[in-house]
Amino acid sequence: MTSTTINMSPPSSRTTDANRGSRRQKWLSEPLVHFLLIGALLFAIDHFLISSGDTSSRIVVSAKVDELAQEAFRQARGHAPNAEELQALRQRWVDNEVLYREGLALQLDKGDTTIRDRVIFKTLSIIEAKVKLPEYDDGTLRAWFEKNRARYDEPARYDFLEAVPGKDHSESAIRSFVAALNAGTDGNANAGLRVFKGRPFANIEQSYGTEFAQSLKSATTGQWHALRDRNEWRAIRLQAVVAPRPAEFEQLRNVIVQDWTDATMAEQRSAEVARMARKYSISFTADPK
Repeated sequence: MTSTTINMSPPSSRTTDANRGSRRQKWLSEPLVHFLLIGALLFAIDHFLISSGDTSSRIVVSAKVDELAQEAFRQARGHAPNAEELQALRQRWVDNEVLYREGLALQLDKGDTTIRDRVIFKTLSIIEAKVKLPEYDDGTLRAWFEKNRARYDEPARYDFLEAVPGKDHSESAIRSFVAALNAGTDGNANAGLRVFKGRPFANIEQSYGTEFAQSLKSATTGQWHALRDRNEWRAIRLQAVVAPRPAEFEQLRNVIVQDWTDATMAEQRSAEVARMARKYSISFTADPK
């Protein structure tokens, strides 16, 4: 799952996107960020949103929250959040605000009045002591495994090459370049070659866009093709495709036990925070954009 650049001439200034891998857990799909491992992004937002000490039953998610959340997300991810991501950020901020208010009500801020995250952690520690893992058996684990099979199945992987010409990446230039390569000529004496190994479809789609990924998926192996990504045309040659492989429960049982335990405990903690939140009237002063 790596990419290597082989210079056929002076290297291009363009860099290859790193392969983030297909098993990366999508943060938006979690019921709530694992409470004792809340990420830096959430705290980056909270850093700007220190509570004024309000312990009333009303929580207002203001336009300022949106503004600072979007900026923190942009700095962490390199792009602005979409509507779904912004809504998730807002909900996590609400959860943290609930935990903070509850911590204040329990006087957990004593001796720690200016550090919001420590108050939140203290409240979470109380919740953590209350939640208990239910009994389970292989039937429980197998049902959870099948429901979340996409996390464990080995996806199809693609090996491909990219020939990188000079500065002209227009459609006509790339198509002419591809025709020359397929004809066995040099095509472009200043071209470079990039080698990609074991890239899963989801990673390709994320890096280059759906149109590019679908075109690569249906491309003829061993031939050069002119494919367009989100921004430009590229000369691509599909080398090989490794077929997907379904995961085996027995081989992954220990991993599944840990993942099920984490997910179940997270759901219980989320439910407890939601129960706490019912005592608050939560309003929004701006819609997600």
